Amino acid sequence: MNQLKALVVDDEPLARERLSRLLKEAGCTIAGELCDGVALLDWLKEPGEVDVIFLDIQMPGLSGLEVLAEVSDCPPVVFVTAFSSYAVQAFELAAVDYLLKPVFEDRLAKCLQRLRERLIRPLSPAELKALLPPPVRFPIRAGDGEIYMELELVTHFELENDQVWACRGQNRYLTRWAALSEVEQAFPEDGMVRIQRHLLLRPGMVKGIRPASVGRIKVMVAPKVELTVSRAMTPRMKECIRVGKP
Repeated sequence: MNQLKALVVDDEPLARERLSRLLKEAGCTIAGELCDGVALLDWLKEPGEVDVIFLDIQMPGLSGLEVLAEVSDCPPVVFVTAFSSYAVQAFELAAVDYLLKPVFEDRLAKCLQRLRERLIRPLSPAELKALLPPPVRFPIRAGDGEIYMELELVTHFELENDQVWACRGQNRYLTRWAALSEVEQAFPEDGMVRIQRHLLLRPGMVKGIRPASVGRIKVMVAPKVELTVSRAMTPRMKECIRVGKP
């Protein structure tokens, strides 16, 4: 078996450690671990000898996508992220593969097999569809029955009178949940933030921010739709959407 030499780039120490361990267990050598896109750019100025870079997308400073867009000569890249919405853009930048967190052994094995066989080429739409998991969906009430909505369409969830509403901008849809904690438990990997006791926000849906009262901000999630972030959660919310403190 061809032993691959890999570089792991991720700002989350636990994710870095887990992926490195899985790669070692799969017979790979870890050439190094980096914690952000700037460090990778510096590394690429005089790159070491590696067969593949496993690269997180959302990182402080430069994202993985921004790094790959800036360099013309780079070892094969496999993107690793918690968000499937980046897949098309990743493959447009000539990524070899695209792994969703948490990475599992069987999916990683398929990726490594492609690398070992040097099947480094853009994937067809059918191949890309086969690699990606189906959209995450959940039921919403429709008359006497239910229909299913994709989580990626939802901007936030609201709790009102012991009922949880899924919101897509100004539109609201009644779910079968009775508490926001149930939503958080249903989607532990989505990174939702409780910005008020009754509001659960998906940070990736934020389009803009502006100051509100002292120590608070408002976030825009759709035209004419703004949500007020509590004073206690404002620092975390700023960090999630990667803006500096005023």
